[in-house]
Amino acid sequence: MLSRFRKTDLVFLASALLVFVVIQLLLSFGILNHFWRGIIFWGAALTMVALGLNLIYGFNGQFSLGQFGFYAIGAYTAADITYRWVRGDASGLVVVLCGSLLALGLYILLSRFLGGFYRVSVMTRFTFSVLVTILAFWVAVQVAAPVLNPIVEATIGGLPDGVSQPIVFFLALLGGGATAGIASFLFGIPVLELGSDYFGIATLGFTIIVKVLLDNTDTILPFPEMKGARGMIGIPQWTTWPWVFFSLMLIVLVMRNLLHSSSGRSIVSVREDERAAQLVGIDVATSKILAFVIGSVFAGLAGGIRAHDLAFLHPQSFNFIQSFNPLIIVVLGGLGSITGTVFTGFLWIFLLEGLLRLVLPQGFETWRFVIYPLVLLLVMLLRPEGLMGGYEIPFLRREMPPLPTTAPTEVSPGPIRDPAPQVAAETTGKVTV
Repeated sequence: MLSRFRKTDLVFLASALLVFVVIQLLLSFGILNHFWRGIIFWGAALTMVALGLNLIYGFNGQFSLGQFGFYAIGAYTAADITYRWVRGDASGLVVVLCGSLLALGLYILLSRFLGGFYRVSVMTRFTFSVLVTILAFWVAVQVAAPVLNPIVEATIGGLPDGVSQPIVFFLALLGGGATAGIASFLFGIPVLELGSDYFGIATLGFTIIVKVLLDNTDTILPFPEMKGARGMIGIPQWTTWPWVFFSLMLIVLVMRNLLHSSSGRSIVSVREDERAAQLVGIDVATSKILAFVIGSVFAGLAGGIRAHDLAFLHPQSFNFIQSFNPLIIVVLGGLGSITGTVFTGFLWIFLLEGLLRLVLPQGFETWRFVIYPLVLLLVMLLRPEGLMGGYEIPFLRREMPPLPTTAPTEVSPGPIRDPAPQVAAETTGKVTV
């Protein structure tokens, strides 16, 4: 069985490496032009968002329409970090990373503190979580930034551009994912108590709120460099095919290993029967918030990748209509199927933004928004479980241990004794041999 697992892993890794090398060669030799490069990168980013939604909806059973809100948070956070960095300011990098790490530590301490009390209300937990988040980022701004900014600028900034740029970009992607995770954690504490339909409406409202805030980043929020509804420019275009490929692979591997763990089985059990999961001792609230936060971190990472591919961000790109795209990909590919989500994510962008734009006559490009709902309706009528259903490629599928092939060893019985002497002893007090 061990050799079988190794063979499966090697086949998957070899196939993934082959795809990476082929696309890299096509891009290097100019066979794939800028248009198709953008289609591939966009498909990968949207697939990352859809994988996070599949974890929340397909595996945990929580209907969410808020993934594009966390996608936007990750995109703007990562873009602001690199925007400041290329202008000689490391404050964005220091504040986001230090604030996120400090907030994580305070969340752990807060959880242990509140765990000592009986039946702490949701709003109490939410209020304390908001307060410790504000405290963490206040310390990052007032204490960490003045002390660490010169150190970071002298160390990372003193390296050659070929070395410092990947480091800063990596940390910016981490910061975007961490910020999206913190926002989802705070939002999920009260909202995950709602039922699935009401939860979906609440997450849709969250996406609208994020979009409105992004429209006013230069007025309500203290980020004039984001330029509000005019759109953010000046973002360094650092996204390359290796960054896209390995980010997507990282998300697939993390999701696979999570679902094969005990925490992943708890997440899936909540989808199957929440009440039964509670009765067997599973912490349903923790499983829900874990799936929601990890799925949102995936979306934030995808946002950072996408922002540094376009080198331009506009709030209109993150409106609530766009939030239906990951949902369509997950349902079309098959709920609870990582393979289906990856396949459909690329197919969706290739069909919607690539093939139909080229096939339809000039001036009729918007008809693609009529064609793809018809395709979706046909798929839902003919194959309601999605294109892949519950299918997974062998590398992603969980293998069950083999059944025993040998019969259990029979134990020969010992000598049979006559119980009569014992009975006689109990009744008469004498033992006859």
